[in-house]
Amino acid sequence: MIGRMPKKAMSGKQKAANFLIFLGPEKSAKIFKHMTDEEVEQLTLEIASVRQVTPEKMDEIYREFYEMCLASQYIGQGGIAYAKEVLEKAYGPEKTMEIISRISASLQVRPFDFVRKTEPAQLLNFIQSEHPQTIALILAYLDPEKAASILSALPPEQQADVAKRIALMDTTSPEVIREVERVLERKLSSIAPQEMTSAGGVKAVVEIINRVDRGTEKTIIEALEVQDPELAEEIKKLMFVFEDIVMLDNRSVQRVLREVESQDLALALKGASSEVAQKIFSNMSSRAAEMLKEDIEFMGPVRLRDVEEAQQRIVNVIRRLEEAGEIVIARGGGDEIIV
Repeated sequence: MIGRMPKKAMSGKQKAANFLIFLGPEKSAKIFKHMTDEEVEQLTLEIASVRQVTPEKMDEIYREFYEMCLASQYIGQGGIAYAKEVLEKAYGPEKTMEIISRISASLQVRPFDFVRKTEPAQLLNFIQSEHPQTIALILAYLDPEKAASILSALPPEQQADVAKRIALMDTTSPEVIREVERVLERKLSSIAPQEMTSAGGVKAVVEIINRVDRGTEKTIIEALEVQDPELAEEIKKLMFVFEDIVMLDNRSVQRVLREVESQDLALALKGASSEVAQKIFSNMSSRAAEMLKEDIEFMGPVRLRDVEEAQQRIVNVIRRLEEAGEIVIARGGGDEIIV
């Protein structure tokens, strides 16, 4: 008698497809928004090929998904070691290793994850004597708030150097990351990614500088204007984007509007969000707002490049007014407003 062939285990893609079917079209559509076109295409094909799934199998897929979400949450709270400790209390060591192994294939733990919960002051004491390139590497992998706090506390002559190194950073070999991690925390060196990892860059340093106090920002920008004028200009262009107008107080918006050409304003709003448009219109007289809306309506199709250039001209006005002390852009650190 010929025995039954063992059922082939479902792939991760097949499980994902069945889980999306279980969630229904509305929730699945929301998940698709966070995926790449290629991932959506692959899952759509997989969903189309599904014929039937038993309730038992669906329950197994749901339980696995829940366990992976739970493990991801614990890892986010305190790292892999913390996740193992908590999961073992709930599932035992054998089941925990199964869950961690399953999630490790899809989870990429960022370098220096073990310092995520370390207080900035403690971390500063630990790294301030390191080489600026080492400090830059560590800050590039931290969240911008913590990195900004540490950058602000560095000696002024070191701030611009570190900021520049973050901006010019592209990819870092895993060997270098592992070596720095070993200095900081030997026990977690095994979780370093095994491929080239990207961190730093101009956008990364802008996110950090946007969160430091005005004095630190000025020190960094002025030093970079001497050391690398092109880099300084690129950073300044990104430091306040047009959409950030919604963060200005009404008095500042009204001051900016007095300096802006009406043609630039109409062109800029052509590609702006409804929140930005409302912020602008609410700080104009009813008549001026209606005229501006008519100008935008009768403008017809425009080139994206022209819209972006008009928005940048308005951003330049905002930066100039802030430098002159006529408006205030809300920042962290020393820019608290005294009423």
